[in-house]
Amino acid sequence: QVQLVESGGGLVQPGGSLRLSCAASGRFVSINAMGWYRQAPGKERELVADITSGGQTNYADSVKGRFTISRDNVKKSVFLQMNSLKPEDTAVYYCNGAITSVTGLIFKYWSQGTQVTVSS
Repeated sequence: QVQLVESGGGLVQPGGSLRLSCAASGRFVSINAMGWYRQAPGKERELVADITSGGQTNYADSVKGRFTISRDNVKKSVFLQMNSLKPEDTAVYYCNGAITSVTGLIFKYWSQGTQVTVSS
């Protein structure tokens, strides 16, 4: 059973920083693209940033220059460094991974989600 387990959410003041981590476990061949998404109350889930297996990154305009996505292929993990946080960054954050199974098929998995609240 493949799982993505994340950690690092919490409450932070505007202008503060948080670092989210997400690690994959279980039996699989490889991890392809990984990404971070978020969903605020009453809004649809949106892409925050993603990263290919080769390290190419893509960011939502709203977080460019403030958030940094990275990955550690040895540790099967993806990270999101969030700086200069704003109240509008408040949401539940999810990581997502496109994972090649032992059968060769690629499946997308989601983490359980972690709350990030930016408030004074």
